[in-house]
Amino acid sequence: MPHRSFVYSPLPGRVVFGVGSFGKLADEFDELKVSRALVVCTPEQSPLADMVAIRLGAQCVGIFPKAVMHVPIEIARQARSYARQTGADCVVAIGGGSTIGLGKAIALESSIPILAIPTTYAGSEMTPIYGITESGEKKTGRDRRVLPRTVIYDPLLTRSLPAAMSATSGINAIAHCVEALYSDNANPITSMMAEDGIRSLAQGLPRVVENGDSLDARVDCLYGAWLSGSVLAATSVAMHHKLCHTLGGMLDLPHAETHTVVLPHATAYNAPAAPLAMARIARALDADDAAQGLYDLAKRLGAPTSLEELGVRSADLDRVADEALISPYPNPRSLQRDAIRQLLEDAWQGRRPASTATSTVNAPPGAG
Repeated sequence: MPHRSFVYSPLPGRVVFGVGSFGKLADEFDELKVSRALVVCTPEQSPLADMVAIRLGAQCVGIFPKAVMHVPIEIARQARSYARQTGADCVVAIGGGSTIGLGKAIALESSIPILAIPTTYAGSEMTPIYGITESGEKKTGRDRRVLPRTVIYDPLLTRSLPAAMSATSGINAIAHCVEALYSDNANPITSMMAEDGIRSLAQGLPRVVENGDSLDARVDCLYGAWLSGSVLAATSVAMHHKLCHTLGGMLDLPHAETHTVVLPHATAYNAPAAPLAMARIARALDADDAAQGLYDLAKRLGAPTSLEELGVRSADLDRVADEALISPYPNPRSLQRDAIRQLLEDAWQGRRPASTATSTVNAPPGAG
């Protein structure tokens, strides 16, 4: 099948992947030509930052262990000031999306390079997307200065991630891949990566939850997370992400859990308008139906499946539906207020989506 016209603009960056790759940290400092690292982390992950500092020795000029969700501007300003005081020429961000987000806030102002060591499946380390919260509003943007120059993926470092967090963090990563498949700027390369990302995570996550010591399962999940971050950086997001951003911003909901609950329902909503994407999602999940396969995966992992579980009240849903229609993201199916409201009701109740399977489930691997 001839490929349609497309643009693919891969981002610069170096990925060091594999069990034990954390041991190559000093080599990567030589590669980056840096020698004065500020290490950032959350308060809970201070032991990881200490481990980095010990490995770096004199090349570590300070630790800033105050990263929190959504990167409040006050914390960003403290971190930027500390980076200037210490004369840091790079940031080592070890942890999940909150930590890497803080590293990006520092780099946005100073342009010093980031070396990211992710310990969750958030995917932020592969993107030039940043977010900073000021006066209760989270503002996001894209800037090449915040794209980590080097990313070290060591599955050994994900062993401390609890099963429940592994599940929701992993489905959050799957959400990036799902939306990449029907993005308005998808291309054959990103679609291939997205399908493989879903497959790797769908195969790895149940094994991680069932047996936290399975290193092979953690390798699969981290590989899938890398692919998910890569496609998030190269394509645009759609209605699913808009709904999650709206829910998170209005109701202060946890990020990964919100994605986990909404994803099957947003997928069912878009299924009629994106049959080839649905075929690839279903195939990657080894399921008959994309939306049901995503719901069943969350159930199998013991992850939340209803907005009510996350503390959302039924009375909130009308406000969310109205807000989600303001400044909408491009989406394969047009946004209809009543249908969006029904989607939210289904997600609030935690219903299993109705089947949307079509004959395209057996679409060829190149179909996108």
